[in-house]
Order: sequence, then C-alpha cells, then structure tokens
Amino acid sequence: MGKPTHDVEYEQMLLSRYGQLHHRRGRRADGALERSAYILLSRIRIQGPMSIGELSDAFGLDASTLNRQTAAAMRAGLVERIPDPDGGMARKFRITDEGARTLDAEREGLVASLDEILADWSAEDVAAFASYLRRFNTDIERRHGRPWPRP
Repeated sequence: MGKPTHDVEYEQMLLSRYGQLHHRRGRRADGALERSAYILLSRIRIQGPMSIGELSDAFGLDASTLNRQTAAAMRAGLVERIPDPDGGMARKFRITDEGARTLDAEREGLVASLDEILADWSAEDVAAFASYLRRFNTDIERRHGRPWPRP
C-alpha cells in the first residue's frame, strides 16, 4: 500500500464501516440509536446541558445540522430543552432519563460486540489497542481544537 499512513487510512475506513453497521439511520425497532444521536447523547451526558452554540463549537457543525439532530432527539424523548442552569439566555439540551437508558443500552450492546470480537486477544493487547485509539483521537482533537471530555 505504500507508507504506513496509507495502511492506517485504510484500516480506519474499515473501522468506520464497522461503526456504521451498529448505528443505522433513525431509531430502529430494536431501539438502537443512529450514530449522530449516540454521539450527541454521549457528549451531553459527559459535559452536562449544552446549547446549540456550544454543540456547534464542540462538533464543528453548523447550527442547522444540530437543530435537526436535537429536534429528532427531542421527538424521540432522548433530550429535553431547559433554561440555562447558569442563567444565560440560550436554552440548553439535557439528556432525559429515557435518553440515558437508551444510551446505556446501546453502549452495553456495542461493548458486548467488542467483547466477542476481541475475545481471543490478551488483556494487554486490548489495553494497548485502547491506548493507541485514545492517543489517535486526542491528537485529532488537539489538531482541530475540539477536545472531547473523558470520564
């Protein structure tokens, strides 16, 4: 393939394909979340209530895209609009109890899939893989100026 970065690009493309297999469009009959809702809920849960402007800054997306995503999440009962807890003018989105339950169930399903895929790996190999992914993601975040909060 050429340079090692060509191999990384190709494998990253395949990895993103795997993610698409688990996050179909819309909420499926089995309750699974679409990928954008999964990421949106994950960010709001870890950071707390966020306005459209804050979400736009966090994701690097325009407000119209986030308005569509948050409207769909509201219709599904996954988030709700609340007054800014800090007294600001902009209303914020907060994850609902249903949103938290749905996010937890989705995450558990994804972890169970990963447990199956990585069943033959040593604990050290899984930890090393997680460490490389974290390093890769934090380097991307640093380069784009959009760090993702981690627990």
